[in-house]
Amino acid sequence: WDILFHKKMNTFPKTEHLFGEKVIENLFKNGQSFITYPYRVVFLDVSHSVEELPLRVMMSVSKKKFKKAVTRNRIKRLMREVYRLNKTELANFASDEKIRIHVAFQYVADEILSFDEMNNKMIKLTDKLKRNLLENLKKTDENG
Repeated sequence: WDILFHKKMNTFPKTEHLFGEKVIENLFKNGQSFITYPYRVVFLDVSHSVEELPLRVMMSVSKKKFKKAVTRNRIKRLMREVYRLNKTELANFASDEKIRIHVAFQYVADEILSFDEMNNKMIKLTDKLKRNLLENLKKTDENG
C-alpha cells in the first residue's frame, strides 16, 4: 500500500493545476512573492475560500525572454516534472497545517538550466515557501 500511496502522491493531475482568470488575477494581486533563482514564486493562502485542495499550482515562462513556444514549453515541462517530484513535502505541509494555497512558479532565468539545477532550486524554494507560510500562520495567530 505504501508504494501505491507514494506513487499517487507523485502526480500532477489537472485538478491541481491553477486556472481561471479571476483566480490567477487574485493570486497576483493579493499574493506574496519571493525569488529563488531561476523561479519567482507568488503564493496566496486561500483557506477562507471554497478551495478544496490543499495546493493548486501554475507555471509560466516569459514570452519576452523566450520567443519560441517550443522553448517555453520545454521549460514548463521541466518545471512541472521538478515540481511533481518535490510536491509531496509541500502538499503534506499544507494538509498538516490545514491551509489551502495557490502558487505560481514563474521562470525568470535567461537560459534553460539543467534538470538537476532546476531540481535543486525547487527543493530550496519548497523550504523557503514553507517558512514563509509558517510566518504568515504565526502572524494570523497573533492578530486573530
